[in-house]
Amino acid sequence: MYKLLIRPLLFLFDPEEVHYFTFSLIRFLSKIPGVPSLFRALYLVNDKRLETEVFGLKFKNPVGLAAGFDKDAKLYSELSNFGFGFIEIGTLTPVGQKGNPKKRLFRLKEDSAIINRMGFNNGGVQEAVTRLKKNKNVLIGGNIGKNKLTPNENATQDYEICFEALFDYVDYFVVNVSSPNTPNLRELQDKKPLTELLTTLETRNSKHATKKPILLKIAPDLTDSQLLDIIDIVNETKIAGVIATNTTLSREGLKSENKAETGGLSGKPLTNRSTEVIRFLSEKSNKSFPIIGVGGIHSAQDAIDKLNAGASLIQLYTGFIYEGPKLVKDINKEILRRKS
Repeated sequence: MYKLLIRPLLFLFDPEEVHYFTFSLIRFLSKIPGVPSLFRALYLVNDKRLETEVFGLKFKNPVGLAAGFDKDAKLYSELSNFGFGFIEIGTLTPVGQKGNPKKRLFRLKEDSAIINRMGFNNGGVQEAVTRLKKNKNVLIGGNIGKNKLTPNENATQDYEICFEALFDYVDYFVVNVSSPNTPNLRELQDKKPLTELLTTLETRNSKHATKKPILLKIAPDLTDSQLLDIIDIVNETKIAGVIATNTTLSREGLKSENKAETGGLSGKPLTNRSTEVIRFLSEKSNKSFPIIGVGGIHSAQDAIDKLNAGASLIQLYTGFIYEGPKLVKDINKEILRRKS
């Protein structure tokens, strides 16, 4: 129904406007008695065999919603009814910012992909905290970044502000230094600044009575040498794991007319590369840390491929938009089928 009726209608309109419209629609429908239960009946797969324990947290199932979809923690409760085992909010910055000028979100229908240059648009970390205080039982990841106007030499302070503000309201953290849409942000992936940033956050983490897992989200465009640096950094700083991968700057093999737009590319063109990065990190590190796999998951097989490559959990974003919420159910059912 989604791919035959709903998606063609939604795809007639501007993608960013559709995103906000869809949010409003889901929120409205979720207030109707019985509708949240209907969503859960349609898409949630309840089975103890899907439970996955990673970095000290127990996930009801290994399929999560990636950051960027619910940036401001406005809809995490309603979205959890579509069968996700966890929801990652953000990227959040200390101060709210509008992001890059519109138009900044583009569908590449022929490639089942999206290009975005949103630029960490969000209302600021404190607004999200106000909403997260209402959370009852959704496992939440907090994706944090720096403000556009903050120079890289002061970036650590931005991450610290977000970390402390969110600490009591999220289950794990994600340090985002890999978005291509904030000027010079990816320079923080270099070994020296990244080690210093993660060490600082882990030091803050240790001052709390109970530590929270900190993960690093990396770009798919890193070379093998840079990926080996990432492994060294994870082992040195003792963070909990890695999310592989963010969007790519590559435009190889694209067919759609919007392929020349600047920004990060997500969707099917990223499928193989993100899986390659997962496998490389898993094998070269001797599986010494957990990996959350994300990038180009449009089918249950795509998810299985990432799990087989070494991912402990997976996340959806563009695949959720193109394939609909049934994808979450299909993945969980396929995992169960392979367990039986």
